Amino acid sequence: MVSTTGELTGDQRLFASTTRDFLARTVPVSRVRELSESPVGFERDWWVRGAELGWTAMLVPERLGGGSVSGAPMSDLAVVAGEMGRACAPGPLLTTSAVLTGLVRAGEPFAERIGEIVSGETVAAWAFYRPARGLGHYGVQAEPDGDGYRLSGEADRVECGDQADVFLVTAHSPDGLVQVLVPADAPGVTVTRVWTLDLVRHTASVRFADVRADSVVQRGKDAEDAVEAQLQTAAVLSAAEMAEAAERTFEFTVQWMFDRYSFGRPLASYQALKHRMADNKTWLEACLATSAAAARTIDEDPSSAPEAVSTAKSYVGAKAPVIVQDCVQLHGGIGVTWEHDIHLYLRRVTLGRALYGTPEEHRRLITDLLTRSAA
Repeated sequence: MVSTTGELTGDQRLFASTTRDFLARTVPVSRVRELSESPVGFERDWWVRGAELGWTAMLVPERLGGGSVSGAPMSDLAVVAGEMGRACAPGPLLTTSAVLTGLVRAGEPFAERIGEIVSGETVAAWAFYRPARGLGHYGVQAEPDGDGYRLSGEADRVECGDQADVFLVTAHSPDGLVQVLVPADAPGVTVTRVWTLDLVRHTASVRFADVRADSVVQRGKDAEDAVEAQLQTAAVLSAAEMAEAAERTFEFTVQWMFDRYSFGRPLASYQALKHRMADNKTWLEACLATSAAAARTIDEDPSSAPEAVSTAKSYVGAKAPVIVQDCVQLHGGIGVTWEHDIHLYLRRVTLGRALYGTPEEHRRLITDLLTRSAA
């Protein structure tokens, strides 16, 4: 299990080291830059190799072919997300994990599909909302049609939607919220890649024009509960990724400040810059702590998870871009060049701020939770 102090266990440290080494060998920053010039955000065979390391298995119980490292699946998976943030790595970790969260709740009827996703052979993406309308505003309508539904509408900013084989679609219906699985090549489905600031994290607009959906995952209250759990998964992994991306940026900025001299003195010797970095360090430690606590809460006290997750996503989403942006400024002119790697981290945390709920949206969720608890 995760240590009660919040420190990584021995198994988790080994898992983190293995993941970091794999990412360093297979997708160094030079490879990330190459991928940015290709039509794909990640290579499929590379994702299969990541799945073999256990990236897709953490949230899946052993009876369905999965298993975690330490018995704390979300904390284990947050380790992977953090390492991907440190490397600015590609891959559909967040969206695939959200889909698996929903399918696992549905259980045995989807065991075969879960196995395909866990193996890495099938890439699944969650098509659930339109960010311009905010969380809880779904752009897809589902009309009952026999045992299934007919889908019409659009889901926007679908992470890795341009490379997905199947979509878990969240939609409104006369019966309430529903979730259905739809193949990406189903008649009536149109996928259009949407530009994002991140060089390798693609998103897409997915349109449904009278699409027949027979594979119903959840309806009504079951769908509502699944969507909440899926959002928690994606949000906490996003927070962990942003926090570690900010930490990596902070690390090489500190090194730069000792290496770079101005007027015969290292930048690190100037009191005003020390104050700025002290503030950044304080915010950074809070980012790391809140994201780790949110993952641990999902594992240990699911009833408290909504508040913990929204706290992490709102805080990290607000502070990580500020930390990285200040590090850009501390690098001076070189920090705003294409050749320096720091802009990759700024791109990652800026997109992370927007996906799966902005800080403002998660603060509203916290307000709603507090209001309901006080009533």
